[in-house]
Amino acid sequence: MPMNVAQKLISVHLVSGKMIPGQEIAIRVDQTFTQDATGTLTYLEFEAMGVPRTQVELSVSYVDHNLLQTDFRNADDHVFLQTCAAKYGVVFSRPGNGVSHQIHLERFGIPGKTLLGSDSHTPTAGALGMLAIGVGGQDVAVAMAGEPFNVAMPKVMGVKLTGKFPPWISAKDVILEVLRRHSVKGGVGKIIEYYGPGVASLQVGDRAAITNMGAELGATTSVFPSDANTLRYLKAQGREDGWVELIADPDAKYDEYDEIDLNSLEPLIACPVSPDNVVPVREIAGKPVRQVIIGSSANSSLRDLLIVARVMVGRSAHPQVSFEINPSSQQVYENVAQMGGVQTLIRSGARIHQSGCLGCIGMGQAPATGTISMRTFPRNFPGRSGTDNDQVYLCSPETAVASAINGCITDPRELGAYPDPELPDREIINDHLLVYPPKDPSEVEILRGPNIVPLEELDPIPDTLTLEILLKTDDNVSTDSILPAGNAVLPLRSNIPAISEFAFSRIDKTFAARARKVKYGMVVGGVNYGQGSSREHAALAPRHLGVRVVLVKSFARIHRSNLINFGVLPLSFVNPDDYTALDVKTKLKLKNLRAQLKAGNEIKLEDSKTGKIIIGRHNLTDRELNLILAGGLINEIKARKAL
Repeated sequence: MPMNVAQKLISVHLVSGKMIPGQEIAIRVDQTFTQDATGTLTYLEFEAMGVPRTQVELSVSYVDHNLLQTDFRNADDHVFLQTCAAKYGVVFSRPGNGVSHQIHLERFGIPGKTLLGSDSHTPTAGALGMLAIGVGGQDVAVAMAGEPFNVAMPKVMGVKLTGKFPPWISAKDVILEVLRRHSVKGGVGKIIEYYGPGVASLQVGDRAAITNMGAELGATTSVFPSDANTLRYLKAQGREDGWVELIADPDAKYDEYDEIDLNSLEPLIACPVSPDNVVPVREIAGKPVRQVIIGSSANSSLRDLLIVARVMVGRSAHPQVSFEINPSSQQVYENVAQMGGVQTLIRSGARIHQSGCLGCIGMGQAPATGTISMRTFPRNFPGRSGTDNDQVYLCSPETAVASAINGCITDPRELGAYPDPELPDREIINDHLLVYPPKDPSEVEILRGPNIVPLEELDPIPDTLTLEILLKTDDNVSTDSILPAGNAVLPLRSNIPAISEFAFSRIDKTFAARARKVKYGMVVGGVNYGQGSSREHAALAPRHLGVRVVLVKSFARIHRSNLINFGVLPLSFVNPDDYTALDVKTKLKLKNLRAQLKAGNEIKLEDSKTGKIIIGRHNLTDRELNLILAGGLINEIKARKAL
């Protein structure tokens, strides 16, 4: 039977289950990675399993989020991560080396392999023809322990690309067009596979910009074929020995179809406060801009920074614009410098920051109050920048640099001739900040600063609960709203009691205090609840505060999995009208829960005051049901190993 690329990747890694959309499958994991905002918790979880070394082919620990060392906490946690890596056989990427996604493309990604990463933008590696999936840190820890990864078999949506980019159009405009058509929930339960004659015109850096922001569609992952351009990229990295061709069979089918003519695209921009609020740049051109940032994970490849540098030859940033560059890796930075781009950027008035995520995760680079910030980043959720009521627009490097020059949102086609740069056949390789683990870890001591707090034991879900609704949210609530990032919160990522004080603080600053006053709480939400980041703290912090049930219209994939991993029961309304009948402080009784869970898919919750019955569906697989009954994934694994 002819197969597409996604089906080929899954079929050769399939451990159990059938490749029927919606049915749970288990796949073998070849590679894992963590980043520091999620990694400390991941290694605490791995440690709790008692496995001496990672069991997969390659594990990497990146430090790319919490780079600001305003006190001891981030620095201490970096030491903890480095010593954990040495102990458990993990490659360690030191602070300043760059963003996990770019470095993994440069140094470690291999076509045809599977990759599990504790970052929602892990699908960036799909640019190399990998099956790369973003998950919570606990799922990464379990994979490192040698367990397969379980997921509902996704549908595969084929997006056919035809034509070639006209001048001033680039890969960012492709993914913004997909988001414009399909929204931030349009990819839920799907793999987005790009195919067609237009694919041949896209270099790996272009493809990475597209697969990176597939996360904003809610997709399980995105993937490109491994072809001649993939080989060219790997040759430039000195890693061509790892190349294999991986393309769809001629008669391959897809569950859904879309088509984009690259030649017909125009510059696009995502307006506040969602990546799918997309319009043509020309429609909002002229709005004054105070900040332009190019870089982070979505658009800071060598090609992206070179085009910006070429545009800036003989030009300067507008006096009112803070023009900022975040190189994605030290290697990209060095190669841009070798080609004369860094000097050009400095002379243009650019502020060049260290290689890392930085402003994308709210770690510095907060914009001024009431001003527009244009960014090539993947997300513009409310407050994510670090400034309340921010006005963050997402765009291509071309649109960003044109706007930096003019001091207002600008269609880059106004700049004239397009200086499309040639990429080198062989890049300067910079891996000096990679630390490989010793063969014998027996003498390695894991160093723990005072901010490393041991994991608390989670009790199994009670059979009878009286749940007070602590919060009711709207549609598309992101994990940034459930548990914010930024330099005030992220340094607490390895201290669950401390970080829990910030749970839902962007929605209701009283949430944590109110949650502590009740024994059991629940949250009610709308559509696509938990979109965005993979941070499992957004599940564990509410769980620490007593939240045992979340009842919503629909969930984002990663957050639902994280809730289950920590023993929080995810329910979806059977009758969406019941959403309007519930409010904060309503108390719902849940009786004979274990029997209800085992009996079927529907759970009855009774309004303590009116007696009204609300029914929620759990949609748990047998495996997920066992996790809920055990109180979470670690409890279930411990119990299984004790048999």
